Amino acid sequence: MPHLLHLDSSARRSSFSRELSARYAAGWTGTRTYRDLAADPVPVIGEAWTEICDALLAAKITDPAHYADVVETPEQQKAWAVVEPLLAELLEADVVLIGAPMYNFSIPAALKAWIDQVTFPKMSLRGKKFVIAGARGGTYAAGTPRAPFDHHERYLRDFIAGHYDVDDVRFVHAELTNALVDPHLAARDGERKTSLEAARAAF
Repeated sequence: MPHLLHLDSSARRSSFSRELSARYAAGWTGTRTYRDLAADPVPVIGEAWTEICDALLAAKITDPAHYADVVETPEQQKAWAVVEPLLAELLEADVVLIGAPMYNFSIPAALKAWIDQVTFPKMSLRGKKFVIAGARGGTYAAGTPRAPFDHHERYLRDFIAGHYDVDDVRFVHAELTNALVDPHLAARDGERKTSLEAARAAF
């Protein structure tokens, strides 16, 4: 039975990215693991984590089943205790669903901390699929004035392809969400509604 890893990273308990990721998850017919990276933050990596990476490179280990072989010191064991359950969830998943709002042109720190913990040298997740449910305060679509500032979708797409060796990635965004609160965007609320309805329909 296919397995879904569902991650949310919005600092808001009620957010568009959470709504959209929940819509996708509601239609999932297999098993599911859920992790709220904002409510239960993953710690940032430390020096012991970097030592594990260096040891994997030196030993030419690329199979996740053997990552623990290089864990030696008490500090490395403590770091691995954080990594191990997160990595197991990722490896078990057939599809990784991420609710990821844009914060300051990029992804939330909570999501970046998770990515750092579960990413190791020359790691391949080919065969998995990623689905990103995004929400952005403005619009960063191709051809818009702010498209060059999109380090949100571009970062995730480049990272997932470049490091995880996965090109099966789907992005669905609700754009212009700040039209609800920013007087300067109030005139574009119709575009916000249209974008949100299209994103809801996609899931």
